[in-house]
This record gives sequence, C-alpha cells and structure tokens, in this order.
Amino acid sequence: MTDTVIPIFDLRDHRYKSMVPSIPAQLLAPTGFIADSRGRPLHDLRISVTDRCNFRCVYCMPKEVFDKDYTFLPHSELLSFEEIERVARIFASQGVEKIRLTGGEPLLRKNIERLVEMLARIETASGKPLDLTLTTNASLLARKARSLRDAGLTRVTVSLDAIDDGTFRTMNDVDFAVRDVLHGIEVAQAVGLAPIKVNMVVKRGTNDQEIVPMARHFRHSGIIVRFIEFMDVGGSNHWQMDEVLPSSEVVRRIGEVFPLEPVGANYSGETAQRWRYRDGGGEIGLISSVTHAFCGDCSRIRLSTEGKLYLCLFATEGYDLRALLRGGRSDLEIGNAIAQVWQGRTDNYSEQRSDPAVRAARAESKIEMSYIGG
Repeated sequence: MTDTVIPIFDLRDHRYKSMVPSIPAQLLAPTGFIADSRGRPLHDLRISVTDRCNFRCVYCMPKEVFDKDYTFLPHSELLSFEEIERVARIFASQGVEKIRLTGGEPLLRKNIERLVEMLARIETASGKPLDLTLTTNASLLARKARSLRDAGLTRVTVSLDAIDDGTFRTMNDVDFAVRDVLHGIEVAQAVGLAPIKVNMVVKRGTNDQEIVPMARHFRHSGIIVRFIEFMDVGGSNHWQMDEVLPSSEVVRRIGEVFPLEPVGANYSGETAQRWRYRDGGGEIGLISSVTHAFCGDCSRIRLSTEGKLYLCLFATEGYDLRALLRGGRSDLEIGNAIAQVWQGRTDNYSEQRSDPAVRAARAESKIEMSYIGG
C-alpha cells in the first residue's frame, strides 16, 4: 500500500511575507477617493479580528493543519480595538464606505460589541454612516445578536454549507448542528440585523446535493443565499479544479425547480451575481471567482488580525500597517501610505488562475483565509 503524503505548509509562525509601506515625501490631504492602477476605487475594508475559529471547515481550517497543537497569534500581536478604530477612520477618509468584520470567527473576539460600537460612530467621507456588517458561523449569534444590534451593527452574513444536518456536520468537522445555526439566524432576524445573507461554499462531491434544499429552505424568508464556488484560498485546503461546481450549474439546478431570472448589481464591485425567483420568492447570489472572475471591478482591501494589509484574497504578501501604527506615524502619514499602496495595486489572480504556471507559483505562498478574513 502506498502512503499518501499531505503537504503541511509552514503556517505556525504566522510570518507571511510583508513589508512596511513607505511614507510619500509629499503628503496630501485625503479627498475621499482613491483608485488603483486599473481604475478600481477603494470602497470596502474587511477586518479580521481573530485568527481563531471554533469550526474546522474542510475548505478553510482543516483539522490536519489546524489541530490541537496549532499555535495561534498571541494577544499582544493582535491589533487593539483602538488601533482598529483608528485604521477604520483613516480608511473612511480615503473613500471606504463599507466595513466587514471577519475572522476566523469574529464573535470569539472578547467584547466584540465594544469594537462594533466604536466603528459605528465613524462616518464616511461624505458624512454618511458606515455600512457595518459581520460574517459569522452563527455558533454564538443567538447569544450576541441583540447586543451587536444595539452596538450599531447593520447586518450579518452567516456561513452555512448544508441544510442537511449530517452533511453540515461533515463540513464543519466539529459536530455542530444545523438547528443551532438556524436559531442564530432567527434571533438575528428578530432583532433587526437584516437583510441577512447566508453563504454556502459548494464543493462538488461533498455538499453539492444541498444546493436545491438550501434554496428551498430559504425561499420566501427574506434571506439571500449566496452559493460560492470552492476556491483555492491559502494552501491547506487541498483545492482541486475538479471539485469546483460552476455557478452556471447551480443556476441550472435551482432553475429547474424554481425558475430564475437575472437581476442587475446593487452597486459597482458587488461580488455576487444576483438572480431572483420568478414567482417573487426572493433572490439568490452566485460568487464565481473561479469560473467568472470579478477582478475587473474589485474594490476590496483586507486587514489581517495583526495589522497586515492585503490587496487580494489570493495575495502572497502584505503590507505591515501595524508597524506604522505603533511607530508614531500620524494619521496623515498613514493615510498617504495606504493611498500609495492602493494606487499601485494590480492584483487580478482570478483572471490568471487558468494558467497552470501562475497557480503553481502561488501554491505554497498564498495567505490562509482564516488569517486574512473571507
């Protein structure tokens, strides 16, 4: 019998390649708008508040890597709430209008409600409230939904990869029940964290039989299910192209049971393609990074738990913003450094993924999703 060797990437020291962004010689006051080298404006900031999670989803934090001996970031290396608030204000002055809190599982961060309250006071460059949202596995949502809403959270996105309990337990790999996720969603809806979106990562041969049941369950509920193609984020999920189920197939399967029609985007840079049920039962979304790259209008930047900036979900290196925050730099200096980084951005990995040489070159150096945030 031949042994199977599973490569375990060197994730434990958390020292992904990064550089300290330089401060431009000429400092400019923020105008509320910056664009990258392809003309893409900065609009969305995703902040990972913890690299820890209580699930071990097979496509994100598989147990063979993130086991009981895995070393997570020490608390001293995490950005404090005050540092996160400061960064968020600087980003808002540069044009960010939407902030999503992610992880890991963000509700594991102690006193997360206090951070939400701090961020909810920030205004955009045009004087409007930020669109403040959070992605969660909902394991703690029922307990925290009310306090999050009272603190100023706008809405939530919940990860749920199957409506069948056995399939979902296989996906999360910690024996967590579907009913507890659904209870969290119900409580969130009741306290006004809406509209709620539910994200389902579709992995061919693992949970693709759950596509229609998921659609059926959430029709007429006001909840939008978004079906996400299994992506090659990080290096630990053993991604294979033949495990990707194209979004076109998702639409076909659902449409055969519940007829669909396409809907226009809510805004430029929206990740999901929208479809609605012809009978008025609501809508679904398709996130198709593998088969339908949306790099062309991507407006997102990511801040890791320890303060590294990443320009793409599939990045291989970042920019050490924490060094500037803790190095005595002013808001104006940091804002100009951020603007310079964004203006030089050329990232378009999803458009290049079909090239085997590009995939091979990045295979062992991409940042893990649990560290960078989804």
